[in-house]
Amino acid sequence: MLPWTFITQVPILFVFTECVFLVSAEVRYSIPEEQARGAFIGNIAKDLGLDHQRLKTGKAHIYTDGGTEYVELNVNKGILVVKDRIDREQICGRISPCLLHFQIILENPIEFHRVTIDITDINDNNPFFSKNFIQLEISEFSPPGAMFTLPNAEDSDVGVNSLKSYTLTPNENFKLKLQTQSDGSSSVNLLLETPLDRETQEEHVLLLKAVDGGEPQRSGTAEIKIIVLDVNDNAPVFTQEVYKASVREDSSIGSDLIRVQANDADKDLNGQIKYFFGHVPNHAKDLFAINADSGEITVIGQIDYERTKVFEMTVDAKDVGSLISSSKVIIEVIDVNDNAPLINLMTVSSQISEDSLPGSVIAIFNVQDKDSGKNGKVNCFIMNNNNFPFKLSSSLNDFYTLQTDGFLDREKVSQYNITIVAKDDGEPSLSATQTITLQISDVNDNAPKFEKEHYKTYIMENNAPGASFFSVRAKDDDSGLNSRISYFIAETGVNNISVSSFVSINSDEGVLYAVRSFDYEELNHCQVSVIAKDRGSPPLSSSVIIDVYVHDQNDNHPEILYPFLNKGSPVAEFIPRSADVGYLVTKVVAVDKDSGQNAWLSYKLIKVTDQTLFEIGLHNGELRTLRQIMEKDTTKQRLTVLVEDSGQPSHSATVNVNVAVTDNFVLAISEFNDFTQEKASNGDIKFYLVLSLVIVSLLFVIFLIVLMFLKFHKWRRSKLFNDCPNGTLPVIPYYPPRYAEVGATGTLCHVYNYEVCLTTDSGKSEFKYIKPLIQSTVGMDPNETETRSPMSSDLIAEEDLMQNEEVNPAKIQGSQNTTLNHLCQKPANAEWRFTQGQRPGTSGTQRPEEAGPWPNPPTEAEQLQALMAAANEVSEATGTLGAGTMGLSTRYSPQFTLQHVPDYRQNVYIPGSTTTLAGNNAQPDAKIMAAAAPTASKKKPGKKEKK
Repeated sequence: MLPWTFITQVPILFVFTECVFLVSAEVRYSIPEEQARGAFIGNIAKDLGLDHQRLKTGKAHIYTDGGTEYVELNVNKGILVVKDRIDREQICGRISPCLLHFQIILENPIEFHRVTIDITDINDNNPFFSKNFIQLEISEFSPPGAMFTLPNAEDSDVGVNSLKSYTLTPNENFKLKLQTQSDGSSSVNLLLETPLDRETQEEHVLLLKAVDGGEPQRSGTAEIKIIVLDVNDNAPVFTQEVYKASVREDSSIGSDLIRVQANDADKDLNGQIKYFFGHVPNHAKDLFAINADSGEITVIGQIDYERTKVFEMTVDAKDVGSLISSSKVIIEVIDVNDNAPLINLMTVSSQISEDSLPGSVIAIFNVQDKDSGKNGKVNCFIMNNNNFPFKLSSSLNDFYTLQTDGFLDREKVSQYNITIVAKDDGEPSLSATQTITLQISDVNDNAPKFEKEHYKTYIMENNAPGASFFSVRAKDDDSGLNSRISYFIAETGVNNISVSSFVSINSDEGVLYAVRSFDYEELNHCQVSVIAKDRGSPPLSSSVIIDVYVHDQNDNHPEILYPFLNKGSPVAEFIPRSADVGYLVTKVVAVDKDSGQNAWLSYKLIKVTDQTLFEIGLHNGELRTLRQIMEKDTTKQRLTVLVEDSGQPSHSATVNVNVAVTDNFVLAISEFNDFTQEKASNGDIKFYLVLSLVIVSLLFVIFLIVLMFLKFHKWRRSKLFNDCPNGTLPVIPYYPPRYAEVGATGTLCHVYNYEVCLTTDSGKSEFKYIKPLIQSTVGMDPNETETRSPMSSDLIAEEDLMQNEEVNPAKIQGSQNTTLNHLCQKPANAEWRFTQGQRPGTSGTQRPEEAGPWPNPPTEAEQLQALMAAANEVSEATGTLGAGTMGLSTRYSPQFTLQHVPDYRQNVYIPGSTTTLAGNNAQPDAKIMAAAAPTASKKKPGKKEKK
């Protein structure tokens, strides 16, 4: 530590103010700057003559005016120490001496003491320049002896530690020169000793150093950069005397060709150069241009090697001072492959059949290239030739043939895009392409293929006939008609029946339909062979087997196998009264024709004499006892077992089980037989009661229907006829016979219905009713002779019957009805016709108008007599029937014809017919007439009956 000086001044001031005694003293210390924190300054207690206890009791402390405390008071030791870093240059600057003032204040009594600390300087600062970098610009034309002022250095220290001298880096052009000013300050100057040459050295870098006088010495430096300013004292110079370049004839406009370059030793404006063409051929003026600033020569026109192969021109370089230099440029034109080959198709096919043989020609073409030599040589090939069934062949120069190189398959590739490439040998080579689209036409070379090799399908039994249940689909890789598929079912047998009676198929869509309703119990599986055939020529086909499984439906009721019925009643089962719990009484055995769940049977007791005595196994049908049998249990136990399947909906069947609980089996059998007979008799009685009720109800309904019919008929008859008055025979309304036209084309009716009112006693007569229903077919022969078909064999039988002595009227009536029915059904014969003149109707010609009306219609007795007489006459005839008599008796000859119309009352007119049966002169049998006369006389008027 540097020695420090202690100075004490003790001026004493006595001031009596409010009993306060102030004491002032001043102490001065000297310390160097930059002491460490806590460094000892001085013993203030000793120097002020104070006790350490006084410092504590007086609460001694330091007071400064500036508020910055660099000194700290240690009260315990009574010394001053450095509290913070003390920098003289920061506190005082260049002021010397540098003093630090503060006060020490004590209380009780109050007193203060002034302390001054002299901060001494140390050489802790280097000399420095205001600018570390000094740049000077000096023209290369500056004469020697020229002086340039440099900035002075500064040093924060004072005294011997301040700045003392300058030094300069040694060089041959400059040196330092110090000058003292009138105010005693000094200045530093840079003196030029020799001239400068910018082209030799454009810049000079010098180092200026300032040194102080402290120990150890400190220094500061500044860099001096001297830039030599240029003057235009040099002309441009090209880097080459001759520039050579080559250009392709296909160079695009704007392409850079070559760059010429000239250098100028001068700088800035003096070194700026402009380039331009000096001498250029006329044909090159429009092809090349030069950039004035960069010297780049570019192409501005289309170069043609065939016109000019070499260009020679002169390029000049000129600076700002009009100093010029020249150079020569030679440009050679390079021939390039600038023409692409050209493909000319001479003939081409756009379609080829897939069954074409290898070597079939598709196209013929040639290639051209305007270039020559290597650039004009062309090679042709097919792009993407891998797995392409095509090839190129050449028999003449530049002529090529495109043909197939293998077999084609349309199903794999239906269209080819064949790209032909023509490429020359130029560098780079040029090429041309030509794409040929070739369609492959189809041939029928693929059979239909089903999606699966085997099919399975299911159909529910009892299906609706005609419903679809499955479909198959086949694909044909061919196209057009060759791919259109029709489906057929192969003729196979299912249980000796053609499969077509079970299944049909839609030939276009392949949908299978059920022809009939399937029955699982009869057929649960069948195989259908479906054939798919295309429409190609020739057609191809394939087949597939379809397994059709019939799903079972619950359509069968369970069948009880045991207990079986004995004469309509189940066999009785016997159990002893000593049977234990779970005793097996019997087992109900049932089967179901269905399958699966539909055949799962369950057994239940639905009617039991004693519900606590028996139980039945739900699934096995075993009937067992639930408890011990007691004395009060009845001997006869009747159980009804319900057997039900598990289908949806379920079906069931019931069976009665008779159980005898007894140890005497003979007595139990007799009791059950009595009960069975009693039950059977009760069942028969119920059946007969129901049957009787049904019959009575049916008879009552029939009676009502008949009664209503009779009432309606009576009402209808009353509308047609008059009632018979006073019990006499009513007059039968006469209806003249109607005749049908010959051709049956007129409007004449074919059927007439006549009803006769007879007496009340007419029911016992030989001839009860006459109600013919005859449909006559009347024809006209060429001689206009109308004939009537002969009577049937039934009429002959009636004739023989009437000749017997005892005549039964009922039999006669039945025979007459049969005869009339045959008359209504048999067709007319040509022999039984009247001539036009013999007809008794309005169409006859033998009855003139003046003859008056026809006689009154005959009575019933007269009609019967005439009928019997006619029958007798017919029986005497000997002629035979010829062909066309429809199997009638031979007793009716075809030559038998009525020759005239006798008296009306001697002839028989059959109502509703156009035929008149005439009798002969012979009289009828007396017995028959005797039997007929009383019958006619017994008729009573007012009795009407209907046939």
